Amino acid sequence: MTTRKQASGFLVLSFCASIFSVQAAEIIQVETTGSRSQSVLGSTVIPYKEVALSAQIPGVVKYVAGPVGTNLTEGGVVFKIDESQLIAKRNAVIAQISIAQAALQNAQAQYYRELTSPRSKDIGAMPGFGMPAMFDRMAVKPFANSFMGGYDTDAVRQGDLSNVMASVSQAQGQLQQANSQLQEIDSALRDASALAPFEGIIMEKMVEVGDTVQPGQPLIKYGYVKYKRLQADVPSGLVGNLSKDMLLPARIDGSTNTSVRVSEISPVADPNRHTVTVKFDIPMEINTAPGMYAEIYVPENKKGSSQVTVIPRSALMKGSSLPGVLVVKEDNTSELRMVRLGSEQNGGTKVSIISGLNPGDKIIDNPPVGVTSGWMPAAAQ
Repeated sequence: MTTRKQASGFLVLSFCASIFSVQAAEIIQVETTGSRSQSVLGSTVIPYKEVALSAQIPGVVKYVAGPVGTNLTEGGVVFKIDESQLIAKRNAVIAQISIAQAALQNAQAQYYRELTSPRSKDIGAMPGFGMPAMFDRMAVKPFANSFMGGYDTDAVRQGDLSNVMASVSQAQGQLQQANSQLQEIDSALRDASALAPFEGIIMEKMVEVGDTVQPGQPLIKYGYVKYKRLQADVPSGLVGNLSKDMLLPARIDGSTNTSVRVSEISPVADPNRHTVTVKFDIPMEINTAPGMYAEIYVPENKKGSSQVTVIPRSALMKGSSLPGVLVVKEDNTSELRMVRLGSEQNGGTKVSIISGLNPGDKIIDNPPVGVTSGWMPAAAQ
C-alpha cells in the first residue's frame, strides 16, 4: 500500500508539473535592442609559424632530436637518416673523378704534342730511317702533292688535330659528368639531415629511431611558439565586418579573457563550408599552448548598425540538438524554425538571433519539453 501511495503521489506531482509548464508557456513578440550584437566563434591556438619536415631520401632513421616539446635553435638537427650507402657511392664517384682527370691531362698533352710537333711531319716516322724519311719528305711527298694530287699533308695534320681535340672534349665531358654525380650525392647527404629552419619546438613526432622512411613521408611537425595565434573559420556573412589590425575580445580555454588582433584574412573562401580562414595575434603575456580551444566574439553588424534581434533564452526548444523556436503563424498554429544564435544579452537572460527570425515575429516562450510543430499554449487555443 505504501509503495502504491508513493507512486500515485509521484504521478500527481508529475501531472501538476506538466500542467504548470503548459500554463507558463505564452506567446511573445520578437524584439530588437540597441546594443551591438556579437557572434561567438570557436577557434584554436596555433603557432606563429609551423612547418612539416619530411624525408627527402629513403633509409632508416638513426637520430631524432627528442620528444614532443623539445626546444631547438635555428640550424639544429631535428632528425637524421642513415647515409652509409650514400657515402659509399660518393667514394666511388671520387675515384671516377680521379680517372677522368688523368684522362683529361693525357688528352691535353696529346693535343699540345700534335700542335707543336705534328706526326704527319715527323721525320722519324715510317719508313724508320733518317735518309729515306728525308727523301720521302723532300722528294716523294712534294711530287705526290704537285703532280699526282692524292696526298695533302695539311689535311692529314688537320685530321690529327681534330682527333686529339675530340679526345680532350670527351675527357672534359667525363670529368664534368663525374663532378655532377658528386654534387648530386652531396645534396642527398645534406638532405639526410633535417635542420631547424628557425627557433622553435617539436610539436608532433611521427617517427622513431629505426623506422624505415620514404621520400615525401612527413616525420616531424615543427613550430615557432614564442608568438601564438588563433585560427578561426569565420562565416562569409561576418568576415566583411572584420579588418586587418582590428581588436576583438576573446576567451581562451574558458577562463582567460583577452583581446586579439586580426592579423591575416584569407582572400579565398571555402566553397563547401562558405567560411573564410582568419588568424588573430595573441598578446605575448597570455600563457597558452598550441591546440587550446578559444572563443572569439565577432561583431554581427557592420559599422553604423545598432539594432539587434533578441529573444528570451527560455524561448529556445529544450532537449534539441540545434537551436530552434516555435513561431506562431497567421492561422494560429506554430511551426518549428531553426535559428542561428549570437551573443548573450541582458546578463544572459536573452540571446541575439543572427538569422531565422525577424523583428515583429511571434514566438512561444517557455515551450514544454517534447512539443513539436503545431503545438499552441492552452490560452491561445
